[in-house]
Amino acid sequence: MADEYIRLASENSTMDGDTITTTVRGTSAGVTNRTKKIMSKTGTMTDEIVDDSIRYHTDDEYSFLAAGRDFESMNTTHKYTDQERLTLAAYESLDYLPSHSDIYKKWIKHQKVSSYQLEVWALMGLIGFTIGVIGFLLHQLIEKIADVKWEITQKYIEDNDFGLACLFATGYSVAFIIFSAGIVIYLRPCAGGSGIPEITGFLNGTNVRHIFNIKTMVVKFFSCVTCVGCGLPVGPEGPMIHLGALVGAGLSQFKSETLGIKLPILEKFRTSEARRNFVSAGAAAGVASAFGAPVGGLLFSMEEVSSFWTVTLSWQIFFCCIVSTFTTDLFNSAFMDFNYTGSFGKFKTNRYILFEIDQGVDVNIVMFLPTLIIGIIGGLLGAAFTILNLKITRFRKTILYKVKKDWAQKLIKLIEPCLIMIIVTIFSILIPAAFSCTQFTCIEGQTGDIVKGCFNDTRNTLHVDEYVVRYTCPQGTVWKTSNTTMLTNGTYNEVASLLFGTLEDAVTFLFSRDTHLEFNYPALFSVLPFYFIAVSWACSTAVACGALVPMLMVGAIYGRIVGRMMVTMFGVHQMGYWEWMDPGAFALIGAASFFGGVTRLTLATTVIMMELTNDVQVLLPVMVAVMVAKWVGDFFTHPIYHALLELKCIPFLDPEPRVTIDKKMVNLELFQACDIMSHPVITIKTQEYVRTLAELMHDTTHGGFPVIKKGGTDEEQHFYGMITRLELTVILMNEDLFFPMSELDQHYTSPDEPTWIEFDQLNIHKVPNPEVVVDKLERYLRDPKYKDLVIDLNPYINQSALAIPEKFSLKRTYVIFRTLGLRHLAVIDNTNILKGLITRKDLMGFSLQERLSNRLLKDHTLNGRVEMSNVASSSNLV
Repeated sequence: MADEYIRLASENSTMDGDTITTTVRGTSAGVTNRTKKIMSKTGTMTDEIVDDSIRYHTDDEYSFLAAGRDFESMNTTHKYTDQERLTLAAYESLDYLPSHSDIYKKWIKHQKVSSYQLEVWALMGLIGFTIGVIGFLLHQLIEKIADVKWEITQKYIEDNDFGLACLFATGYSVAFIIFSAGIVIYLRPCAGGSGIPEITGFLNGTNVRHIFNIKTMVVKFFSCVTCVGCGLPVGPEGPMIHLGALVGAGLSQFKSETLGIKLPILEKFRTSEARRNFVSAGAAAGVASAFGAPVGGLLFSMEEVSSFWTVTLSWQIFFCCIVSTFTTDLFNSAFMDFNYTGSFGKFKTNRYILFEIDQGVDVNIVMFLPTLIIGIIGGLLGAAFTILNLKITRFRKTILYKVKKDWAQKLIKLIEPCLIMIIVTIFSILIPAAFSCTQFTCIEGQTGDIVKGCFNDTRNTLHVDEYVVRYTCPQGTVWKTSNTTMLTNGTYNEVASLLFGTLEDAVTFLFSRDTHLEFNYPALFSVLPFYFIAVSWACSTAVACGALVPMLMVGAIYGRIVGRMMVTMFGVHQMGYWEWMDPGAFALIGAASFFGGVTRLTLATTVIMMELTNDVQVLLPVMVAVMVAKWVGDFFTHPIYHALLELKCIPFLDPEPRVTIDKKMVNLELFQACDIMSHPVITIKTQEYVRTLAELMHDTTHGGFPVIKKGGTDEEQHFYGMITRLELTVILMNEDLFFPMSELDQHYTSPDEPTWIEFDQLNIHKVPNPEVVVDKLERYLRDPKYKDLVIDLNPYINQSALAIPEKFSLKRTYVIFRTLGLRHLAVIDNTNILKGLITRKDLMGFSLQERLSNRLLKDHTLNGRVEMSNVASSSNLV
């Protein structure tokens, strides 16, 4: 378990991030009693991480609303059980920058630096174009599947054949859901969900397996298309972010282990830094394609997904987002349901602005009062949504744990989304029948009374959207009574308008302006709790889906309710001082507040809402609602994606360290690096015995080892650099590097030595053949001929591994570690002697809290003893 942090019950010691306190350098003391396991592909002797959806921690004995679990304010440190800490420890950490060794510098010299920036920009454009095409195909397929379902269902309903309508719609949807969930469950479980927590964890420095596999990409795409298209209350935006990251990771490397492809071009981008930058760009382009929001995509990646950012990277990612949005909008404007609509090259507003608002309202200072209320509601409901989603996920894990057989677990996971789909479909078809038909309304003349049965009056903008769903209500006829007024005896169904068709159609109705009376309280209050629960449940099932557009739907409903209340209390005003009281404007503000209340994103949410609607006039109210929602939500829970990272036990370092002890925030400037470091440390020498290295590989699970070297004037072993476990594994597989200990003084390794391992051989993410590695390690341990053989590690040591003094500020230690994307940080004394090591797990909130609590307890005990000693001394003097 690489970089792990485990509290050993039998000893007062820790095993953490490539260090172990119960062992002596160069021996396997303290670890020889461990059970030997098969080597994983990460090079560690540990079990592979199992499917997260069925992983259950039996030691979770916290109460339903225990602080520090699902119910936790932003300043509350998340609590992990012992088994959850083992899961945390199973994840390998990653360095942001490649190892700065001699072989890396040799490799760099052979790369063309002059064309580097040009190639980066070209590759960003290629990634953006590819994601734009994927976004186009995704939207077209979803529209096609949804249109077929609702067109046929509507025909049966118009014939009053509700039984057949329910049968067709349910069967049609369930067939697609079985396919959507089946390919995830049986082919690639990690393709389920949105993928945003996993991408965030990877970009923060955690190696999450299989998320960038071509198989994951194919499963993700088709699962998302089918589950969204058939009407499950989820959205495609989350999977688009994951698909974008997949494209960024794949195209930038020009290789695929699954397909056995490794093209000999642009090899300079096959470094951890370049790969992570392209993944950030791909994720941003996925948002841009999904929402038609290039600036929003850039801000989403910067604010939520990425952990490392530069100004130059901002320009490059923005360019990638522009190309992605341009490509998707270009093809979406020319095609509908894959049918060519003509005018290729003409960007049609209704196709590239998802929820176009063609008429804004002037903001009034009084408008901010209901905006504050909407913001508070958004924060409360956002926190409730997060808690409900987490509780449903934990309950599902409990059920699956009790079902021991693998086939039964998979069957339950397959049935669950089918059950949701059946409930949603039947509710959408039958519930509208419980509501009476609503007459069209408008105002005759510029100022007059509201008239029912009025379809439109050109002198007044109040109207009902002509595309509302009739359901079983009579179509009626429309006739003119004058040159300006049109009447109708037709009616429509409010609930059917919100439940039929796609979520985008419903949100468009809710956002529409000058439709003050289009929806009334019964319809809005009926749909709100149903969608709130359905979305929270559905987005955690075993399908590839997101919840961003469903969040807009939920927020738009309660925003519309607040706006409708304003109309009820103060009447319809379409001009003058009170024209801001438009329920459609408040629906937009409500959608932004719920989006912000769940995700706690501020910049990205605000800009995405503007790009989605083209309604810049309500920018200030949206900003206020989003900020209030964030503040209120932060009081109750962590942001949804961070909460899912904690639930999945994926290690993650927050931008700012927050540690609370006894419900009080701790100032980390008052503590030092030595307070939380792991020590003593397993170290290796620059020239080390083969058998010693084989023992370390075989009997420990650490992801890296500090390298020490004798000083020039003393016999002390000084810190020299770092070398990772995977690098050592590759080195040990090359016996040409071994030489007898007796030749150590004469041995010199030149940079031009043919036996050197090249950088591209060491620059791997996993061990290709773990079984072969284990066989060789065991041979090194058994065969006497390897007893006196050594390896010169000098060419492979990271000579730029950072080290800090043991008295260094803990807060600044955290900032340096996270900002530079480190995996290991050595702690030394003033003579460069290694004193300890700090890793990602050491800096996580729960670890900081425990170690600093112990430090404070020791200080308190010591101070108490000093006071007692002083009292005793005073007594003796008396």
